[in-house]
Amino acid sequence: MKDNWEELENSIKSCKKCKLCTTRTNIVFGCGNKNADIMMIGEGPGADEDREGIPFVGKAGKLMNNAFEGLKINRDEIYIANIVKCRPPQNRVPEEDEARACLDYLRNQVILVKPKIIVLLGSTALKNILGKEYGITSARGKWIEKKGILYMPTWHPAALLRDENKKIEFWKDLKLVIEKYDEIKELK
Repeated sequence: MKDNWEELENSIKSCKKCKLCTTRTNIVFGCGNKNADIMMIGEGPGADEDREGIPFVGKAGKLMNNAFEGLKINRDEIYIANIVKCRPPQNRVPEEDEARACLDYLRNQVILVKPKIIVLLGSTALKNILGKEYGITSARGKWIEKKGILYMPTWHPAALLRDENKKIEFWKDLKLVIEKYDEIKELK
């Protein structure tokens, strides 16, 4: 484990732990407030993210930003990362060995950020963080607490592009996150 952001990011830049390194343009490390109380974890970079090196800047990211704007969430105040740091070809779901190769980097990010709430965006994030026994359809919108961190599974923003009906549930889930965060702030 790296005890500072610079070492961690540099170790990822030179990573060759899985085959995704052979096709990446950029690693997509993460972005936002490195001391955030809320962290969001997605699946992996798409083409726009791979090109820019920033998570959630494509169509799904724009949709997520619209939800943030509507709920008065400042994207710069949260921390956003992904299960894998390199783009899977054709935006496919990361394979198990690829996710496993990157999970220590993500765990290190969580340790450095020390979030109180983690929003798991989609099935890949849910299963890799909380376990294969979880399904996104049954777990989304429900708080799960583990090791002092509150987790809120919800739809990945890309799923909202495919199914308009999921937008309302995504919005409600983010609203629950803001309400819980406000409760936590009041307890401080």
